[in-house]
Amino acid sequence: MEKRANIQGFNVDLMSFDEVIKAIVCAINDEKNLHVVTINPEIIQNAKKNFELKQIINDAEIVTPDGVGIKIALKMKGINQEQVTGVDLSKKMLEIAAYEKIKVALVGAKPEILDLAIENIKKKYENIDIVYSHDGYFTDFEPVIKDVIASGAKFLLCAMGSPKQEFFISELKKQAKGIVMIGVGGTIDVLSGKVQLAPEIYRKLGLEWLYRTIKQPERFKRIFPTLPIFFFQSIIDSVINKN
Repeated sequence: MEKRANIQGFNVDLMSFDEVIKAIVCAINDEKNLHVVTINPEIIQNAKKNFELKQIINDAEIVTPDGVGIKIALKMKGINQEQVTGVDLSKKMLEIAAYEKIKVALVGAKPEILDLAIENIKKKYENIDIVYSHDGYFTDFEPVIKDVIASGAKFLLCAMGSPKQEFFISELKKQAKGIVMIGVGGTIDVLSGKVQLAPEIYRKLGLEWLYRTIKQPERFKRIFPTLPIFFFQSIIDSVINKN
């Protein structure tokens, strides 16, 4: 595995987007389980209060810096690392899955949003083989885990939000063999077309969070005070621990 940095007690892989994609494809070809966490400040702050979640994150084979806050925290340590987001990973892997005939499973979002996303995916990625899908509104993991395994899926996008998606993947990982599992938060909403990505100018300035807050004011309570606290703690972390 490539070099890792530590952000406030959490491992983050210093891999390029292409390196992550290569690792995912290799795991699929080798029929190995692989858990990819797309980490952001909110996940870290939640995991600090939940030991089980923290352990799942640090046990994951790959942890990518999804949120711009993680990129900034790494920058404070002198590390210039590109963002590797769940949305970008999802789109690229769906493209590869369609071309390579890799069986795909989707779990997450509201039923109508999931249906829209599948419709859009099938239009964009010709010959995509979506062998299983289920909305994210369930509490009993076991039936869904059994169905994912029975489907023969080799690649799973799990978009139930954190920590539910991490807990689900952790349980699936214990029972499955040869599945790449990525927790991708609101990515299915994006794939459905119901949620728009921030314009390029926002992304270049690292202000995706501001754009999303403007578009979804209900996110304000989730971001504040989480984001300011994370940045304050990152400053302390960068002074105490350089890597």
